[in-house]
Amino acid sequence: MSETLEVDVLIVGGGPAGLSAALRLTQVQQTRGGEPLAIAVLEKSREAGAHLLSGAVLDPSSLRELIPDFREQGAPIEADVRSDRVYMLAAGGKIPLPLTPPPLRNHGNLIISVSRFGKWLAERVEAAGVDLFTGFPGVEVLFDGDRVVGVRTGDRGIGRDGQRRAGFEPGVDIHAKVTILCDGVRGNLTKQVLARLPLAEGREPEQYAIGIKELWEVSADRIAPGTVIHTLGYPLRMEEFGGGFIYAMPGGRIALGLVVGLDYRDPLFDPHQAFQRFKLHPLVGDLLRGGQMLKYGAKALPEGGWNSIPRPWMDGALIAGDAGGFLNSFRLKGIHLAIKTGMLAAETAFDAVRAGDTSSARLRSYSDRLDASSVRAELYPVRNVHQAFGHGLLPGLAFAGLTVLTGGRWPDRLHGTAGHEHMKTLEAYYGHPRGPLTTSPAEKPDRVVTFDKLTNVHYSGTRHDEDQPVHLLVQTDVCYSRCGEEYGHPCQRFCPANVYEIVRESGTPRLQINASNCVHCKTCDIMDPYQVISWVPPEGGGGPQYDGL
Repeated sequence: MSETLEVDVLIVGGGPAGLSAALRLTQVQQTRGGEPLAIAVLEKSREAGAHLLSGAVLDPSSLRELIPDFREQGAPIEADVRSDRVYMLAAGGKIPLPLTPPPLRNHGNLIISVSRFGKWLAERVEAAGVDLFTGFPGVEVLFDGDRVVGVRTGDRGIGRDGQRRAGFEPGVDIHAKVTILCDGVRGNLTKQVLARLPLAEGREPEQYAIGIKELWEVSADRIAPGTVIHTLGYPLRMEEFGGGFIYAMPGGRIALGLVVGLDYRDPLFDPHQAFQRFKLHPLVGDLLRGGQMLKYGAKALPEGGWNSIPRPWMDGALIAGDAGGFLNSFRLKGIHLAIKTGMLAAETAFDAVRAGDTSSARLRSYSDRLDASSVRAELYPVRNVHQAFGHGLLPGLAFAGLTVLTGGRWPDRLHGTAGHEHMKTLEAYYGHPRGPLTTSPAEKPDRVVTFDKLTNVHYSGTRHDEDQPVHLLVQTDVCYSRCGEEYGHPCQRFCPANVYEIVRESGTPRLQINASNCVHCKTCDIMDPYQVISWVPPEGGGGPQYDGL
């Protein structure tokens, strides 16, 4: 029998959106007085910030609104941005853009580790009296009819065979007057409400990218702290969306990574291999020479823009941050939008609870707040940019330039398709059912600059209890009957952590799921061409340890 906990506001997800919502609730409470609200935050990682990953260059506008004296309070700022550079890369060279496009100008922005930022923000939330429960993943949305009434947390102590082990603890049913879903990109709970309620009707399909990142330590005099570099082109082809980034911090630390749209067509494309090639380009390789890789991580990004954001309000619940798709792919920024949407959701929830009316009619005021805020002002003009890049790099760049010139006034909407639908079969892409007739020799990692996926996973700090049910739910009959012949088992390539492996026993292929490698990026849930993979949270606390990323 599950234990039940009653609160006024339940926030699911201890990232920038959820923590900002919690802190904003306490601030509004202090301003307006009255009976204090019972507030709880659920976070699946073993400690605050452990699962947070981003580039990250922070636009401090929303943070300044939430915590005006954030510098005096010791916010973990790595560096103020001092210079911007943008390059178009070819295989052996680079062309600097003479002018930095306005969306990529970062004067006044801050280089941070979002993991450390999340930990710092969590300390302020707890100091304000909010209950923050780490190691407690939300696994099921609780409904009363079509009304969200709370969340159930995961059981602890279930063995790999599905049987209860010694020390078994059932999950807890947390009932709330308002639940704010901040469970991140492709959040499992947000998926549940989208499947049950018509929140996405009339909206564009969600669009995603994967960001793969490493933290390096190099000679301190190699690049000035506060330098921000973005790249287009190599190692991606004209048909693929994305680009690279390099952010320089004090002490010779460099954050570098590659963002790749999860709408590529080639079934044999491997984003992780593309990232390794990126590091061998002279621009990057010269920076890394003699250095050491410290950390690794990967995360999906919601890049569909304003027209793909589902209706973020319903009876008893709101959606904020990456869970709702609040990210500006044109600027490569979402943390400030997560903070702002979390704050607006908190204000809406507070008013609704105090009024004794948490119906969808009352919570609809969240949309009014969003429309009147900097969120819509920033996202609406660039609402079609990612969809334009679906037609290739050059059309996408042309459209992006037109967006800057016109302020996004035309066209009203470019229609897109879900990214996994872009992937072609081997025969359709290569003209042969077995793929390319000639292939280049496999690139062997040198384990100095380039690494295989398993080595990278080691540097992600990922840990899971091995004796628990697999948290990647796959309809494996498709793997054996169709996927190999049609797509060549692309899960082996789009996963950046070697979770999926096809092993052959007596000539028969078998899918081996190495769930303990999972870095919780959600790419498999997004990019599988058959949509037969569902990511659900593992037992509480399991996953990567992204300190410093």
